Amino acid sequence: MQLYKEQELKIYNSLTSQKEVFKPINEGYVGMYVCGPTVYSNVHLGNVRTFMSFDMIFRYLKHLGFKVRYVRNITDAGHLTDDADDGEDKIAKKARLEQIEPMEVVQLYTVDFHNILNKFNFLPPSIEPTATGHIIEQIEIIKEILDKGFAYQINGSVYFDVHKFNENHNYGKLSGRNLEDLVHNSRALDGQSDKKNPQDFALWKKAEPQHIMRWPSPWSDGFPGWHLECTAMSTKYLGEQFDIHGGGMDLKFPHHECEIAQAEACNNQSPVNVWMHANMLKMNGQKMSKSTGNSINPDELLSGNNDILSKAYSPSVIRFFMMQSSYRSILDLTDDGLLAAEKAFKKLIEAMNSLPKLEVSNNTSNFDLTTWKQSCYDAMNDDFNTPILIAELFSAVKFINQIKDGKATISKEDFNTLKTTLDVFVLDILGLQNVSENNANGSNKLSETVELLIKMRAEARINKDFALSDKIRDELAEIGIQLKDGKDGTTFSTN
Repeated sequence: MQLYKEQELKIYNSLTSQKEVFKPINEGYVGMYVCGPTVYSNVHLGNVRTFMSFDMIFRYLKHLGFKVRYVRNITDAGHLTDDADDGEDKIAKKARLEQIEPMEVVQLYTVDFHNILNKFNFLPPSIEPTATGHIIEQIEIIKEILDKGFAYQINGSVYFDVHKFNENHNYGKLSGRNLEDLVHNSRALDGQSDKKNPQDFALWKKAEPQHIMRWPSPWSDGFPGWHLECTAMSTKYLGEQFDIHGGGMDLKFPHHECEIAQAEACNNQSPVNVWMHANMLKMNGQKMSKSTGNSINPDELLSGNNDILSKAYSPSVIRFFMMQSSYRSILDLTDDGLLAAEKAFKKLIEAMNSLPKLEVSNNTSNFDLTTWKQSCYDAMNDDFNTPILIAELFSAVKFINQIKDGKATISKEDFNTLKTTLDVFVLDILGLQNVSENNANGSNKLSETVELLIKMRAEARINKDFALSDKIRDELAEIGIQLKDGKDGTTFSTN
């Protein structure tokens, strides 16, 4: 079903800073590349939000009938600790600290990454290539850039010559940065760097004796630059020019800027038609940071084992919360926001689960289902505007409740349209998961049972029967139910 012929999709292009009608290079086919994780630690919740946004975009493109090749890489080498050309490889550093092999680090955190995304109901990408699996391709690109005069070799390392490139190209066009300003704001080289200019970036780095991740090349035993891997993998699987390149806002400069420069140096054409950037996730109004303690990882959010939020939240509630904001907006994670999202999500699912019980009328409907359905598409066609889509979904929830109260009617044809459309947008596109009535009833019985035990424990503590109080807490913990005492009483979460 080729809905894309009927629906005009507009996407905000970071390269032009405006919404543009999306026209793929080849009709009916979309090539999309998204920068994946550097697998040296547990996946960050902010990264989950970015990947969730592109999962939603992937889902909608597929729904419109496009054949989508979605490539999301795994960075398992070449990403240095300062995100530039100095410092230690993030994975090698972790391996040294843990006294294990770098590929053990990669395996451990790649598995964690996949487990977390599975919990949030992500669709897998079409291809998930690794940097270490494409060393040959990266070396070939470096050779080509050298041959065309946009790079130089020195002491076994190869650097991209930004100033040479900028003579006939525009380095900085994605991020809006001017090379002269970058030069003015750069510190002078300290004499220990091999670079001609601070703005130049590494294509290949010669490995120091202590560097444990290294590969042979025409220039030295070393490793590729972080920016190079994405150019190699995106062009290998999507071609020299493809439709969409996505990632977090923090990658716009220098990572994506360098990708453009590398590809243009090789092929003399812009590699990507549409650049998309997902915005950051804050928590309680502040930047998420482990160093300040204002941080929570996905598992802590799902389990409730943290000192920041009042309870555990299900993956679909968290996903619903994130979809309430545009992917291009900064999102503030708060307990109040999650509680409100949980309440709204339950209301939406309850309405969907009540559909089989609705009385279908022989009369016409009191609600224009055709217009409403198109309004749902209009929201998604406006740069994947999920907040507006959710507002439209709740117009349907209101209508369902009116039918249940006998204040509205629905015809059989409109009933089928309503059910199908809700299933498509809630389950298939937003990627939320419906909770069956049986599961809901089981969950309610569990909650009632645990609340009864919490009440018994409170009474035991009042009576100074601390042995019984501790026994209730400890035995619940053994079966995966954590009690959390707070100023407003005791809450619980399940592992």
